[in-house]
Amino acid sequence: MLTTPSEHLALQRVAELEGPVQAVEDRLTALGLALHRQDAAAVDREATALHAALAAAVQHFSHAARTGGVPLPLRQRLAMASGQVAAQREALARATAALDRAMDVLLPQTQAPRHTAVYGFDGLADRSASTGGLLA
Repeated sequence: MLTTPSEHLALQRVAELEGPVQAVEDRLTALGLALHRQDAAAVDREATALHAALAAAVQHFSHAARTGGVPLPLRQRLAMASGQVAAQREALARATAALDRAMDVLLPQTQAPRHTAVYGFDGLADRSASTGGLLA
């Protein structure tokens, strides 16, 4: 039975923070499913929803931290969610890099654009790209 004001406050904190943490967890699950299905539109929607859920959770947790603290189990859940976000971001970066490499193999560039070339394909300076002056 809750008898002390601190016990009531702790229960109130859990009630206030459970929703935002659950929303982040739900959006992470939905984003993971969209990534697994390779559904670009759903990935975009879920990433936007996850961003909003994370922003709301941070706002709620910041307020709770300033006004009495955050219960350890909820801090741990939010930390786990943060780790999942980082893992999904890393997986997406690896997939993007693999796609970029595949595109380079399938569609190789025959010559680098003149305005960005510093060295030729043989590693020597590409003198034809220079106008003889310095560009600022």
